[in-house]
Amino acid sequence: MSERLSVGDAAPDFTLQDADGNDVALKDLRGQNVIVYFYPAAMTPGCTKQACDFRDSLDSLQAAGYAVLGISPDKPAKLAKFRERDGVTFPLLSDPEKETLTAYGAFGEKTMYGKKVTGVIRSTFVIDPDGKVAVAQYNVKATGHVAKLRRDLGL
Repeated sequence: MSERLSVGDAAPDFTLQDADGNDVALKDLRGQNVIVYFYPAAMTPGCTKQACDFRDSLDSLQAAGYAVLGISPDKPAKLAKFRERDGVTFPLLSDPEKETLTAYGAFGEKTMYGKKVTGVIRSTFVIDPDGKVAVAQYNVKATGHVAKLRRDLGL
């Protein structure tokens, strides 16, 4: 089980490939607020709903100074299909080795349908302009989460 992050912790840096195979580094986004969310699998109903909620809120999030990054263990080719199918307009990043997922405490033991399993823990973080964790939310719901996050952020 990976250790969970708390508000005030330094956000673990990462460089991951996006859906087009380009490197995206968290350090390159210093100076702005970044929402990083982790989801189990592209093209699944819950993950699609969550990505579409972020997509539909992206203009207002960006207007408030937030960038959005979605991270899953999926390979870039699957992320590209997901992006095209659902019109996702923010970077989807590939973490097939689950190193970034683990660094953020978003991979480990969870309960699914009443059974303990190891997998991606649906989680969302807000990283402040200095690279510190401003919000750390674990076991978030796929549906309604973006609206709740917007309320939490006062947007």
